[in-house]
Amino acid sequence: MSEPFLIGDKMTGGYGKGPDILHDCTLAVNKGEIAVIVGPNGAGKSTAMKAVFGMLNVHTGAVRLNGEDITKLSPQARVAKGMGFVPQTSNIFTSMTVEENLEMGAFLREDGMEETMQQVYDLFPILKEKRLQAAGELSGGQRQQVAVGRALMTKPTVLMLDEPTAGVSPIVMDELFDRIIEVARTGISILMVEQNARQALEIADKGYVLVQGANRFTDTGQALLADPEVRKSFLGG
Repeated sequence: MSEPFLIGDKMTGGYGKGPDILHDCTLAVNKGEIAVIVGPNGAGKSTAMKAVFGMLNVHTGAVRLNGEDITKLSPQARVAKGMGFVPQTSNIFTSMTVEENLEMGAFLREDGMEETMQQVYDLFPILKEKRLQAAGELSGGQRQQVAVGRALMTKPTVLMLDEPTAGVSPIVMDELFDRIIEVARTGISILMVEQNARQALEIADKGYVLVQGANRFTDTGQALLADPEVRKSFLGG
């Protein structure tokens, strides 16, 4: 059986010289699939994803992308390898226009960006409509679209999203999830941390329930939704 396209394999680590937050934690996603990380507050969900992106020290374990060991690479080097990351907060340049934000996403590229820009506008039509407006003037949901769009401008093979629906309305959340499904259908792998566990697992090919920095449950999204223990402990019954 071949290895997943991206895997953070048995990661143990934490920030700086502080205590370990992750304990033998494994996350993986296949090409063009959606993997969702859920769990209670303080479970280490965002920390686990940041470990995969190279933002904290992994003492044991490894991160591999398309079979290549990237454990020692900086986040910037991982972007150059095809990883896009959208943090939960401070993820846009508020004083720049929407279009300038998207252009910033292409700073590593040496080819033309026009085709990718058009793909982002096709995915998020409201951004084309507001492309000359300051990004800071947009609604929360529209800002998230800018953040995701800017990450897509790097032409990633993997897109990592840290709570993309935080603070948006249920209608906007559904729309964002629809767009995320569309992105995955283009062959991009999605690794996503999400507080709205039930809704996220509904669109997930793979789900990871973390507790205290360790894997508690791992299965398909549908299997986790149907698991009585998962439903009782993490999905509100």
